[in-house]
Amino acid sequence: MNLMYPQIVTGADLLRGIVKLDELAPLLQKRGASSAAIVNSKLYGVRSFSKMLAKYGIRPVIGLSVTLEVEDHEVLVYIYAQNETGFSNLMKMSSAISTREEENLPLNWLQAYREGCIIICAMTDSSWANARDLRVLQLVAEKDSNASTFIGIGRPGGGAHTDEASIIQLSEESQLPIAACQETRFLHKEDFQAYEVATAIRKGYKLNDSQKPPNRYRQAYLPEREELVNWFGDHPEWLRTTEGIMDSCVVTIQKEDFLMPKFPVADGQAPISLLEQNCRNGLQARFQSLSEEYEQRLRYELSIIDQMGFTDYFLIVEDYVRYAKTEGILVGPGRGSSAGSLVAFALGITEVDPIKYGLLFERFLNPERVTMPDIDIDFADNRRTEVVNYVASTYGKQYAAQIITFGTLSTKAVARNVARVLDFTPEEVRFMSNELNSGRSFKETIIQSKKLRDWIQVEPRRELWRQAAERLEDLPRNASTHAAGVVLAANPLVHYVPLQIGSDEVFLTQWAMKDVEEVGLLKMDFLGLRNLTLLDRIRAMIQYNKKQIIDFECIPLDDQATYRVFKNGDTTGIFQFESPGMRRALKTIQPDNFKDVYSVNALYRPGPMEFIPLYSRRKNGQEPTVYDIPELEPILSETYGIIIYQEQIMKLAVEIAGFTMAEADLLRRAISKKNQQVLEEERQHFIAGASKKGFDQIKANNVYNLIVKFADYGFPKSHAVAYSMISYRLAFFKANEPTYFYAAFLSSLTGSKDKMMEVIREMKAKGIPILPPSVKTSRYSHTVEGHAIRLGLGAIKGVTFAFYQQLAAAREKGSWSSMFDMAISLGADHFSEKAIIPLIKAGALDDFNQKRSVLLASIDAAHSHALFIGDDALSDQFQFNSQPKYTPGGTMDQMTKLGFEHDTLGFYLSEHPVEQLKRTASSHIPSIASLFSLNRGTKATCIGIILSIKRIRTKKGEAMAFLTIQDETEEISCTVFPKQYAQISVQLKEEAFVQVSGSIDFRNQSVQLIVEQLASLSLSGD
Repeated sequence: MNLMYPQIVTGADLLRGIVKLDELAPLLQKRGASSAAIVNSKLYGVRSFSKMLAKYGIRPVIGLSVTLEVEDHEVLVYIYAQNETGFSNLMKMSSAISTREEENLPLNWLQAYREGCIIICAMTDSSWANARDLRVLQLVAEKDSNASTFIGIGRPGGGAHTDEASIIQLSEESQLPIAACQETRFLHKEDFQAYEVATAIRKGYKLNDSQKPPNRYRQAYLPEREELVNWFGDHPEWLRTTEGIMDSCVVTIQKEDFLMPKFPVADGQAPISLLEQNCRNGLQARFQSLSEEYEQRLRYELSIIDQMGFTDYFLIVEDYVRYAKTEGILVGPGRGSSAGSLVAFALGITEVDPIKYGLLFERFLNPERVTMPDIDIDFADNRRTEVVNYVASTYGKQYAAQIITFGTLSTKAVARNVARVLDFTPEEVRFMSNELNSGRSFKETIIQSKKLRDWIQVEPRRELWRQAAERLEDLPRNASTHAAGVVLAANPLVHYVPLQIGSDEVFLTQWAMKDVEEVGLLKMDFLGLRNLTLLDRIRAMIQYNKKQIIDFECIPLDDQATYRVFKNGDTTGIFQFESPGMRRALKTIQPDNFKDVYSVNALYRPGPMEFIPLYSRRKNGQEPTVYDIPELEPILSETYGIIIYQEQIMKLAVEIAGFTMAEADLLRRAISKKNQQVLEEERQHFIAGASKKGFDQIKANNVYNLIVKFADYGFPKSHAVAYSMISYRLAFFKANEPTYFYAAFLSSLTGSKDKMMEVIREMKAKGIPILPPSVKTSRYSHTVEGHAIRLGLGAIKGVTFAFYQQLAAAREKGSWSSMFDMAISLGADHFSEKAIIPLIKAGALDDFNQKRSVLLASIDAAHSHALFIGDDALSDQFQFNSQPKYTPGGTMDQMTKLGFEHDTLGFYLSEHPVEQLKRTASSHIPSIASLFSLNRGTKATCIGIILSIKRIRTKKGEAMAFLTIQDETEEISCTVFPKQYAQISVQLKEEAFVQVSGSIDFRNQSVQLIVEQLASLSLSGD
């Protein structure tokens, strides 16, 4: 008998099994197994299973565990694909199960899809307790014309089924053969506890819960050959039947050819003629007439697109981009190498003219490319879903789907999840979370940490935690929707990939990105970009307030105010240019044209950033640009002799060595893979080509060395140009419409406390007034009023959008002169303490000209008044002789008032409390912001509030600390060494006000203060 394993539930089945393929395949090979079958509850992981087993010389069998509806029974069956037809039907069955509310399969669906499949009615499950009557089996086998239905009996651990005699009798009466079953959910006997933990994580209970369901899979491990033979020793024919089933299943999973979708065209019209017509219409709208260069480029690109079979692809992308723009959904100017296509520019897919910017079509598409091209599109992230839904509805729900992605149990996630089901105390969870290092695997972390190993040895429960976490780490935990990927096909997708219920009525593939691409399906990325949403908000506010239509493509690229933003490194909120290092690069290079902006974007990455000073010196005339051979100048002059872009590498190969553009792209890719053999082969190819063009071999070799040196750093120029367009537009509004920029940017930062405080400080430094939120005038988001920004009510912690809608509706009823008017309009049901207290604390009711303490004290009175008056207040006949009176509320000192603002808004609005301390200081105290321009070793003093404290011990065991201190202008990191720490540790408390003196130092290229003295301060009452 050949050794085979007929029912393996792998770790891909979301913790229903914990079998890892990289452990399974070597073990099967070691034991001499001839075949093994995967039977997950969905077709999760089948392609990986098939490829991994084939790699180890084991024949994979593709199966599915299904709960089958047979009249009033639900029974477990295993369904195996015998051939390609069976595999196709298995995908349909898995899809049918996964797109129903109840994940089971009606019998009539099984009968419709059973061709090419083998079915084992698994009487290993208690669900067959009522299936002893012959009828159920007869119904399952009713339309089986190929004798492909079997009865399955399992003897896990060697124990016979309690109803085995009855099952044998049923087999005889139904004339259905019996096959031996052994379901495997973990590899080794000792893994059962880890599997039990996995089940508890999946089902959401704790292991010590007395009400937890029994686990019937204690013996669901991978048995040795001898064990299987012994278990079924009295019925070896059952094993032979199983062997025959496995031998009859031959399905080869391989990488398929491209499966391009079809764009609907009019009868008799060729897609390529429609594409050309649309391109010419688009170019005519952009240019009055086409030069010969554009004409030749257009004809060339269209011929390549048609030759490679991508015509429909371009038409489809053009279609949904046009839809987005028609619906006012902001679309990005381009992304990746597709910005190098004139066809994409002509169709409005991109906004970057590839000829103007010297971008290459071959970087995106050429006849020798073996992978599917990507036209990735960015949309404003708050409206991306609308475009996905459009594609699904336009091309058919059965033809479009989003791609699944699986969240895995990472090092910290697995530790926390296992700790939860083992009922660890909060203290235990805190300890192990602090000790775990996300950069290492769980197992490596334990090996490296003596502290953790000692902690684990204290009690057996912690040892179980360690064992279970090691076994479960990296297993898929849950399925979700990929952030961008969408697939589209000419035929229903279920023919190529199993589907399941997704979101917004768009199906979800059961296979992840890599598997979907291997099937040959066209994957399109619909990316949601937050910065486009920011641009859209700016545009909408300007158009609403100023009645001014904004066309982003008409923004001038020579605006000097915009370049001042870049030169000054004033790039908070500017896409891709916010980091401290990028700001330093901008200040060094001093960009004064768009070319410099996208050059900095490409330069500021590991590797090429070392050339930033050289670029700056050459750009600013401090050093001449020298070329080894004159032919380099036309290609490298725009970057001052430095190779920055992949397109430059390709052009060098063409101009110096006579490569075709397609060959040049292959060279670029070969160099990036660093295969030494290929590198040397390409070197000879390059030198031979250069020699034919009359170049000296030594110089040609030097140019090749230059290419190899820079190719690893090369960045797609097409992407740099397109994405820098977004950055430039944001900088343009920051320079020319700062209030609108900051209002929109602040609205995008809700929930990001630290970033919001940084932006508030920047606005105050620029003198941009910030008006408090107002129940009378504020909208949900921040708005512009004159030259000031009015905070939105949505910025207040505790104010929901639903409440804002109620408030906005109430405002429509008439103006309010008091909180009592507001209460009546809002209604007693909505005017509650929970809703109103945050508004008062944030200053949103200050327009009623009452102290906040009085307003807080009067909430009950206003609520009672609204309750008493009710809807009568809306009647013209109902008149008040006098307004109700506010309740005296005592006094509220300034610190309490500021504290309330900070609690509800996340920042100090009226003023920073440190400003009050500075006013009462005996001498001038410099701002923290001013310390950043001081040299190392300079003595400095500042006043601030302690935001955070990190206490550590040195290698000698001495205590020290790192502090973050903030004033109204900036934050600074402070280091307290052991000697000073011993003197001041009792004064170190978060949110304490302190005066710090010390000396300036630099750590990780950032300014810090080495603390020498620290004194506590207190605010006086007001």
